[in-house]
Amino acid sequence: MRLLKPTLKQILSATVFAFFAAGAAASPAAPKEGAEYKALPTPQPTDTGKKVEVIEFFAYWCPHCHTFDPTLSAWVKKQGDNIVFKRVHVPYNERLAPQQKLYYSLESLGLADALQPKVLAALHGGGQTFTRDDEVFDWVAKHGVDRQKFIDTYRSFGVAGKVRRSAALMESYKVEYWPLIIVDGRWQASPSLTGEANKNLDTEAAQQQATTQVLDFLVAKAKAEKK
Repeated sequence: MRLLKPTLKQILSATVFAFFAAGAAASPAAPKEGAEYKALPTPQPTDTGKKVEVIEFFAYWCPHCHTFDPTLSAWVKKQGDNIVFKRVHVPYNERLAPQQKLYYSLESLGLADALQPKVLAALHGGGQTFTRDDEVFDWVAKHGVDRQKFIDTYRSFGVAGKVRRSAALMESYKVEYWPLIIVDGRWQASPSLTGEANKNLDTEAAQQQATTQVLDFLVAKAKAEKK
């Protein structure tokens, strides 16, 4: 029996196939529903058109929200026009209510995103507690916010309405812990879910970074379904 010598074209084809096969085997599996993310039992309406709505449920006082914020903010910036990003500051108790009102006041004034890192830094290692109204007023004034304008906003019906609505949103989106991300009104994702599904991610930073990959997957999934 005479063995045929492979042609150069056959050798190159085999090499390319082996390369892509190896790459596919090495690439991580797609996130699984019920593991890295969960589907809401009742999808919630969105008002963002062709763009994908992404909502973070968080609290200023939450240490995990604090450490997740730089990673999440970088991810949001990278997404650009793919998404519309929103935050909901969760209610907790009367003592911490000024923090929730601080967030919704800054949001109403269009300052929430710009001051987010500074508020978190002030609370987590900066000596602030934000448990009294006057403490909140003094702090924002030191950071260039018109004091009286802020106080008027803080005490407004608009902010009171946002505070009330936050509790209703927690119920609608089945929020039991935070930080928690809702994508397209349909799916929950979080570092906690990512960590539970991937025991090899043994640091909070690794879980948070891996969560952005889950979010990439969900945004792409939602975007494909909107076409």
